[in-house]
Amino acid sequence: FFFSFSPVYGITQPAMPPTKTAVKKAKAAKKAVEKGTRSHKATRVRTSVTFHRPKTLALKRTPKYPRRSAKRVSSLDKYAVIRHPLTSESAMKKIEENNTIVFIVDKRANKPQIKNAVKSLYEIRVSKIRTLIRPDGQKKAFIRLLPEQDALEVASKIGVI
Repeated sequence: FFFSFSPVYGITQPAMPPTKTAVKKAKAAKKAVEKGTRSHKATRVRTSVTFHRPKTLALKRTPKYPRRSAKRVSSLDKYAVIRHPLTSESAMKKIEENNTIVFIVDKRANKPQIKNAVKSLYEIRVSKIRTLIRPDGQKKAFIRLLPEQDALEVASKIGVI
C-alpha cells in the first residue's frame, strides 16, 4: 500500500495507487524529456550555393528605464512657425490676383505645421501651401486660401495692407 505523508501529523491514510494509464503517460513523458521527441530531422535539399540566415523572432524592446529623462518638447509652436507676413509688391500682387498670402516662416517648419499655425492664428481656411527657401536662407510660404475666403479681407485684418 501507498501512504500519504503529512509533515504535521506524520503518516495518515493510505493513498490511491497510480493507474496503469497514468504510469504509462509518466514513463512516456520521462522518455520524451531524456531523448527528445524528434527522432531524426529530415535533411532539406539546398538549391542555392549562398547561405541565407533564417529569420528569427524579432521581439519588441521592453526597456527597464527610459533612455531620455524627459520627452523632447517641440520648440516650434504656432508663434515660432510664422515669423511675419511679406509686404513686397509681388506679395501684394499675389494677394489681389491669386487669393494667396505670403509669409516668412521658420526654416524647420513643414507644410502641415504652417497650415495649423495659420489656421489657429488668423482663422484662415487654407487650400494649398507652397514653400521655397530664399537665397538669404529664409523660408517663404505661399498660402492659398479657399475660394470662399478673400485674401484682401484677411490681409487687411492681419495688417498687411
